[in-house]
Amino acid sequence: MVKPANRIITGAHYGLKDWLVQRITAVLMVVYIGLLIVFIVVYQPESYEEFKALFSIRWIKIASLLFFAGLCWHAWVGVRNVLMDYIHPMSIRLTLQIMCIVALLGYLIWFLDIMWG
Repeated sequence: MVKPANRIITGAHYGLKDWLVQRITAVLMVVYIGLLIVFIVVYQPESYEEFKALFSIRWIKIASLLFFAGLCWHAWVGVRNVLMDYIHPMSIRLTLQIMCIVALLGYLIWFLDIMWG
């Protein structure tokens, strides 16, 4: 008879959820970039004012927000997993994770200010 292994789960059991987040946000970003390329090819904006007019359309603003939020989430999952795998001292890992969260939130706020400011 085989005895079950006594394993201690330490909190690094994100597996499937992280894998799905990475794939879904990657698909979201590819779709957005594809649509953006189509719009730029169709409308061919040549000046700053034309680009600004293109990005003033409400649904493009919303799609851009979804893209950027997905990009931040994608980056967070990737960076967090790398830090959990390679930075073993808890204090250093936690400090780097907090710095990453603060930076990503700052970038998201900056993006919102640019798009809706």
